[in-house]
Amino acid sequence: MAELPRSLDDRSSVTSIGADELHSVELTSETRRERGQARPRAPRNNISRLRWTGALIVPLAVAAIWEAVARYHLLSSSLFPPLSGVVSVWADWVFALNGKALVYSGTWLLHVEASAERVLLGFALGSCAGVILGVLTGWSGFCRTLLDPLVQWLRPIPVTAWVPLSIIWFGIGGAPAVGLVFIGAFFPTYVNSMYGVMQVEDKLIRAARMLGARERQMLFRVVLPAALPTIATGMRVGLGFSWMCVIVSEMLAVKSGLGYVLWDSYYFSNLDMVVAAMASIGLLGFVSDKVFRMLVRPHLRWADQGEQK
Repeated sequence: MAELPRSLDDRSSVTSIGADELHSVELTSETRRERGQARPRAPRNNISRLRWTGALIVPLAVAAIWEAVARYHLLSSSLFPPLSGVVSVWADWVFALNGKALVYSGTWLLHVEASAERVLLGFALGSCAGVILGVLTGWSGFCRTLLDPLVQWLRPIPVTAWVPLSIIWFGIGGAPAVGLVFIGAFFPTYVNSMYGVMQVEDKLIRAARMLGARERQMLFRVVLPAALPTIATGMRVGLGFSWMCVIVSEMLAVKSGLGYVLWDSYYFSNLDMVVAAMASIGLLGFVSDKVFRMLVRPHLRWADQGEQK
């Protein structure tokens, strides 16, 4: 029988065609497949544990450096309070433990509720208006020509510039804060919604038209689902701006909330309370962002949302 040289790999070769040789090749390939399938993979629990460990390294290092700088008086304690003092004041502010938070002892939850209520109301109104107008201007060239120049003209105006008008229009209280949060949430949501609709691939729209879809069907069944990741990103940015806007408004036009506590503590040079208020704002912003991503994630499973995983 004629020999046909043939190299499969460096571990097995066939020098002639026969039943024994073919059988050995099949066994070798099956064994190789089994070995490939048996390769150990890192458990998900270990990966999750590593992520949490990595996320804690930098904050813990910053906390240690902060405490060391304050304890060894590398900076003046009147300008740089020790972290342990901030934690002690913050604990009294929350749980009324030792009176170090002075008049604010045990009032943390009340101020958190006040700020969160203004953020939720202003963000809901601002994001809804931003999505509606953004989708409208992105879908209709006529509406874009009519509305977009005015929105782009108002968008660069900083939130603090709106404070005097909001106080004149709404007075001192919660209404100016809700109005400023509305502004902070509206513009990023509007811009992302408009460009999300405008950047939908033409092939999706052409395919829908070839299937006989009407304009309304294309908008709600093709364009909006395709633009949803961009819209969600705009809303997420708007949520972060909402917390910044509510703090600005509470510092200047409201007598309650975390921003008011921060500004009042600054007047009395209580830096521990100032830092505790700042930390509370960051914590609430972080938690609200996580909650928003958790609510949006089920609607974006079809998209490549690697950043959200």
